[in-house]
Amino acid sequence: MTAVDADVISARLGALRERVSRIGGERVQIIGVTKTHDVELVRAAMEAGITEIGENYAQETVAKLTGLDPRPTVHFIGQLQRNKVRKLTGLVDVWQTVDRVELGAEIAKRDPGTRVMVQVDISGEVAKGGCRPRDTGRLVDDLRGRGLDVVGLMGVAVLAEAAEARPGFRLLRSLVDELGLAECSMGMSGDLDVAVEEGSTMVRVGTGLFGRRER
Repeated sequence: MTAVDADVISARLGALRERVSRIGGERVQIIGVTKTHDVELVRAAMEAGITEIGENYAQETVAKLTGLDPRPTVHFIGQLQRNKVRKLTGLVDVWQTVDRVELGAEIAKRDPGTRVMVQVDISGEVAKGGCRPRDTGRLVDDLRGRGLDVVGLMGVAVLAEAAEARPGFRLLRSLVDELGLAECSMGMSGDLDVAVEEGSTMVRVGTGLFGRRER
């Protein structure tokens, strides 16, 4: 049994959209992060009007979304190993965490022409993944050379007070502009206000929409 129903999610989504709009993010896309929640919550999210979801774990994504019809647009937002790409092909629509050439090559092989985003290290925390900011342009060029549709950049901020995330967000936005990309995926439940102020076009929200995760 899912923790929240479509009516609750719809009310939270409406409030979130108003909040983002007040900050000036009229075109910000809300990605509902459904990691660790069951497939019934995904269905409830879709019923509430959420068209884009984010998943972090390959095995869970396969178990949860295989056979789901219809299904929302799926963004993979977790760190990804090359050997998991094959299992996720056909389930993932946007690969947001491409941070190295080898991973991009595997995605290009398994899912030619698909949409990808380059994850940039904006926190300085190795565990979060991401290429070095100075290497971003080179990686974008490599992925494009492999026929992938590079739609933007993604970053995970430092885990601290929201205001401390601002320099990283500002860096990511500057790279998006420098490279002429369309999308800037940054900001989660705890720091999305700052992210939107700094130019995010995608926020990844789990707790703010669905409450505490099941595990």
